[in-house]
Amino acid sequence: MRSRNPVFSRRGFSRDNGYAGFNTAPQAGGPAVATQGNPYAQPTGDQYAQNPYAQNPYAQQDLQYGAPPQAPATTGRMTIDDVVLRTASTLGVLILTAALSWALLPIDDANISRSYGIGIGAALIGMVLAFVQSFKRKASPALILTYAAFEGVFLGVVSNIVDNRIADGAAMQAVIGTMAVFTGVLIAYKAGWIRVNRRFYGFVMAAALGFILLMTVNLLFAVFGGGDGLGFRSGPLGIIFGVIGIILGACFLALDFKQVEDGIAYGAPREEAWLAAFGLTLTLVWIYMEFLRIISILNSSD
Repeated sequence: MRSRNPVFSRRGFSRDNGYAGFNTAPQAGGPAVATQGNPYAQPTGDQYAQNPYAQNPYAQQDLQYGAPPQAPATTGRMTIDDVVLRTASTLGVLILTAALSWALLPIDDANISRSYGIGIGAALIGMVLAFVQSFKRKASPALILTYAAFEGVFLGVVSNIVDNRIADGAAMQAVIGTMAVFTGVLIAYKAGWIRVNRRFYGFVMAAALGFILLMTVNLLFAVFGGGDGLGFRSGPLGIIFGVIGIILGACFLALDFKQVEDGIAYGAPREEAWLAAFGLTLTLVWIYMEFLRIISILNSSD
C-alpha cells in the first residue's frame, strides 16, 4: 500500500501497482491491459470487458510502440481542462486569502506578534487538512479549497513580513522564481528531457525523506537549543539547502505532470483532477517558500 502523505509521496493513478504504473507497464494483446496498466478499467460484461481500449483501433498500435494507451471515449473522465480549471480554482483561493491577510493583518511593532501567530496557526490547520486529504480515498474539493484558504493566510503573513522588514520586493521575486521553475520543468518534461520512471521516483522520495529529516532535526535543535539550530536554514548552509529544496520541488513537479498525464491516458474519473490540483498546489507552495527563504538569507547577510 503506497503512502498518501503529501510530502513523502505523490499519488499516482495506479493504486496498488506502484506510482503511476511504474511496476506494470501495459502489454498489448492480452487482458493484462485492463488489470495491470489501468486501475480504472471496469468489466462491462461485453466483448470489450477485458480491454477497455479495444474500441480504439489505434490502441494496440500505440501499445506496440510503447505509447500510453488512449482513454476510452466515455463521459466523466479527467481531461487537461479539468486539471487546469481545478488548479486555477485552488490557487485562486490561496492567492485571495494571501492578499487579504497581507492587507488586514498589520506587521508593525505593536501587531507583528499577533499577526505572525495567526499565520502560524493557519499553517498548522492547513497542514492537518493536507494530511487528512492525503489519506482519504477520494478527493474532497471542499477540503482542498479549505486547505488552500488557510495556507494562503500563512503565506500572506510571512510574505508581508519578509517583503516589508527584510527584503523589499521579495514576494514578487519568489513568485517569479516559482513560475520560472514551473515553466522550465513543464517544457523539459514535454520535450522528454526529464524521464519520470520508477528509478526517478525512488530517488526523489529518498532525497525528500533525507531533506525533511534534516530540517526536522534542525528545527528541534532551534526550539530546544535556541539560535538557528544546526544552521541548515541560515547563512551559506541555508542558501545551499534552499537550492536543494527548489531542486526537489522541481522533481515533484515532474511527478505531478506524470500523474496528470497517466490519469488522462488511463481514463481516470473527473474528480481525480482535484487530486492533481492538490499536488500541484503543494509543490508550488514548497518552491515559493524555498525561494522566499533564500531571498531572506541573502538580504540578511547584507
